[in-house]
Order: sequence, then C-alpha cells, then structure tokens
Amino acid sequence: MPERVELGTTTTSVTRLFVAIWPPDPVLDSLADLPQPRDPGVRWVEREQRHITLRFFRDADPTAVIDALDHVELPAATAQLGPAIDVLGERSLVIPVAGVDDLAAVVERATRRDAPSRRRFVGHLTVARLARRARPQRSVGTRFAATFTVDRVALVHSDLQPSGAVYQTIATWPTA
Repeated sequence: MPERVELGTTTTSVTRLFVAIWPPDPVLDSLADLPQPRDPGVRWVEREQRHITLRFFRDADPTAVIDALDHVELPAATAQLGPAIDVLGERSLVIPVAGVDDLAAVVERATRRDAPSRRRFVGHLTVARLARRARPQRSVGTRFAATFTVDRVALVHSDLQPSGAVYQTIATWPTA
C-alpha cells in the first residue's frame, strides 16, 4: 500500500523531485565505516542523504508523479553495490549499483509524461560531491560491496538550501 506525507505549503505546484531507493540501515552502517580521506575539493555526503536515484525531475508536479506511480506495479529488485568508489561525471564520487535497471525503467516509463528523460540511467549511490579541480585520488578505488533487497521506492522532495539540499520523502510504494 502506498504511503503519503504532506509536503506542506508551497508557493508553486511544481517542485524539485526524485524517485529513490533508501538503503537499509545495515548498508548505511557499512557505508559509514568507509574511510573519508581529506582529499582537496571532496565533500562527503551525510548518511541521511545517501540514496540511489531511479529518476530525477528538475521540476515536476508531485501530484502527477504520485498518480503515475500509483498505477504501476514496481518489480522486485536486488541492489548490488560495488565493487569500489569511482568518479561519475566531473562532480561526484559514487559506488556503482547493479540490479535496479529494470525498476528504474518502469519508473521512467510511468513518469515520462511528467518530465522527459534527459539522461540515461546509471545506477549509483553518491558518497561525495566534488568541487571544481577536486583531487579525490585517495578516495577513488576504495573497495565496497553490499547487496540488499529493494522493498520500496520513495518520491523525495529536494529543497536546495545554502547549506545543501534537504530531502523529505513525500510518498512510498512497495515493490512486487
């Protein structure tokens, strides 16, 4: 059964959203044990922000996304994290995630009307953000592996603050 929370009062019906998988506590505990070297330009992501993004919406109507996901069966998935920290693009240190591509594809198809896809899905969990000219040499290649069953996905509101993004889950759906 889908779960909902109120987003609160907003001045617009369009907001920054993403559909995500929140890793279970044992995986988050293991991630917390990763070394976090003080490489220049590397800012480590806090525990409560670590997630796997299945679909990002720069601006979308939460009601439309909720309605779209209410009418689709989300397939079961097993997320496989690892084998090591790597760089994605120019701005992120990530742990690759396999096993969730089919789930991401179902979410993308269900929400395609709400926002066209701009990027191809690449399964990953961001562990650090990189400033321009960052040098994450001591971080890249750090080994990490974990596996977990994905039992639900979440629609998350992202509120950009001067101190960083603040995330709030506004709805969840179980997988099959």
